Amino acid sequence: MLCQVAAADQGCSVAPTAATFAVRALPLAPEVLSPRAVVASFARLSHLQEDAAMPRAHSLAAIAATVVAAALAVACAGPDRSPTSPPSDAASSATATDRVDSRSATLFGRHHVMMIADQFNNRVIEVDETGEIRWHFGNGPRDVTAASIIGVNDAQPVGDLVLMAGTGAPPGTELLCPQGCADNRVLLVNRSGHIVWQYGTFGVTGAGPNQLSSPVQATFLPNGHVLITDQGNQRIIEVNRHHHIVWQYGQTGVAGIGAGQLNNPNSAELLENGHILIADENNNRAIEVTRHHTIVATFTGGGTLSGVAFASRLPNGHTLITDSNNNRVVELDSHDHIVWSYATNTQTGSNANPLPTRALRLANGLTLISDQFNDRVIFVNHAGRIVGQFGTLDVPGFGTDDTRPGLNAPYDAKIVGDFTGITAPVPDGDHDGDDPR
Repeated sequence: MLCQVAAADQGCSVAPTAATFAVRALPLAPEVLSPRAVVASFARLSHLQEDAAMPRAHSLAAIAATVVAAALAVACAGPDRSPTSPPSDAASSATATDRVDSRSATLFGRHHVMMIADQFNNRVIEVDETGEIRWHFGNGPRDVTAASIIGVNDAQPVGDLVLMAGTGAPPGTELLCPQGCADNRVLLVNRSGHIVWQYGTFGVTGAGPNQLSSPVQATFLPNGHVLITDQGNQRIIEVNRHHHIVWQYGQTGVAGIGAGQLNNPNSAELLENGHILIADENNNRAIEVTRHHTIVATFTGGGTLSGVAFASRLPNGHTLITDSNNNRVVELDSHDHIVWSYATNTQTGSNANPLPTRALRLANGLTLISDQFNDRVIFVNHAGRIVGQFGTLDVPGFGTDDTRPGLNAPYDAKIVGDFTGITAPVPDGDHDGDDPR
């Protein structure tokens, strides 16, 4: 969801900046490939591109040929700088903070790096447990060209590649484009910073073929397609590599709550049962829909949710929701009852309305929260205590070596290799969220 920094912001959901977006997902049939074939084929693409010095806009024909060949071969943060306010109630809505060194291996579990969509620094970064930046794409807040990813809202590792979605920047957030600047691309980037493929044209907005408006999230599916949350066009679409929309929920350009309608959708995840879990942000709900467009479950937290920015299905069957306008994260059971919550705006020095945008429950039991306008990413335990933090509370910043100088409205953070509760790009054989790299 593009951060519009405006009063009615549903976790940054005011009239989104239009965007053009297109994802050339590769339609690889799961029955043809082993569980890791999709990732392996893309990794091979990355190496081929580097070796042959291919241009950034890699030809689709070459991509297709490489993937087919791969398919056939397979077939035959820094130290914690959390506030030190005295612990308060450590119940479900607790706001207490432990001073725990972010270098603790318990933060990332058995994994080693975290990926952050550093929104208004116009970059995706990968950091280790000390906060050192190990990899990045995008040149920082002073670059609003296509060489960066402007207003990045989402980043997902896909093997050795990274899928990312850039919506652009609204007026007043970028010095170099005071009237706002659109990005509106979904990119698949290799470790050398080369774009392996993309859908969308930098700075172009629309709803026609190969066009999108404020793509806020892109989920790489096990079949090689990409599920796109096309927020400004009020729809969720599944796109194949030929730019064909093979499935859609929501009426293009129509915001509503009627049959088959959405209002500023902000995320979509593929569930193990084949259904799609959608954060229908401005309708203040998360819905689970079938491929036949039937809503089989609706979550509103008993009517208390406001600005549903993200939803994921936990291994215990509960649904974790980022309730952005209420500045909290809630866990709901199958009966829509709140069984756990955490507010991100109650610490001394907090932004009154930080509008958190993404919360993930990790395999180690911690909850990873992108606390947007508090300019930080935090790890919270079940008792409601912050046990790790990257970025400084309500202080935007930018650094090239590590995260100590700060982050700028981080929109999304994921532990690389931990897909607990979210869609893994390849099937997760033992359902522990840890299979894909």
